[in-house]
Amino acid sequence: MKVIAIANQKGGVGKTTTTLNLAAGLQEKGKKVLVVDLDPQSNLSEYLDHQQDDLPTISELLSGATTGGENLVGQAIRTNHEGIDYIPSSIALSSADYFLINAISRETVLKRVLQADCLDVYDYILVDCLPSLGILLINALTASDSVIIPVQTQKFAKDGLSQLQNVLNMVKSNLNPRLSVGGILLTLQDDTNMSKAVEDALRNEYGDLVFKTAIRRLADATYSSYEHTSLIAMKSRLGRQYQDVASEMLNKEAV
Repeated sequence: MKVIAIANQKGGVGKTTTTLNLAAGLQEKGKKVLVVDLDPQSNLSEYLDHQQDDLPTISELLSGATTGGENLVGQAIRTNHEGIDYIPSSIALSSADYFLINAISRETVLKRVLQADCLDVYDYILVDCLPSLGILLINALTASDSVIIPVQTQKFAKDGLSQLQNVLNMVKSNLNPRLSVGGILLTLQDDTNMSKAVEDALRNEYGDLVFKTAIRRLADATYSSYEHTSLIAMKSRLGRQYQDVASEMLNKEAV
């Protein structure tokens, strides 16, 4: 099992769209995938058409892990209409700082949750991170084998990436030496001079870390979210791009 964080502290870069559609792409290739919504805004849960119920969310799992209670992760897994397994978020996660602040080894709480034996059936767990540099992101990076960083090809993209790299280096040095960058994914790409210049700059600086496939800025993404259906299931142009990203990711791991 490999845990991958989808992270960037900047909002609006396509983290949630990437999480769901990368999961759909990997699943299409025969991989068993679980997605985890680690954002109090619950955008991934909404994308998956999650309906409120009485089962645990990621908030209850994290809270329970801080008190040494039973790990209820098996009860927290739902499956959407495409057959994608997921653990939803809720607004209760916005209080995570309060119940994590005094926890023993507070940076490893999510890691302990994801060590449940019932998750061994998955090839990949994808964690959709919130746009923040706080304790929840640190938990995600501490629990992960690698991180995929969606970066919008617009002005100031490199500044945000530099800030995130500092956090990654800190986590790797102090908490999770196995953490690596699985790839930088260019998103919301268009035909403007700014977008092209940012793409060239990122490819020149980061080389093979940047996925060859870039995700275009198309209305398909909004429609996909509205329909609670992955771009891949919709057989859209963006869906084909995410299929290519999934293939690239698997090829990188095979090297």
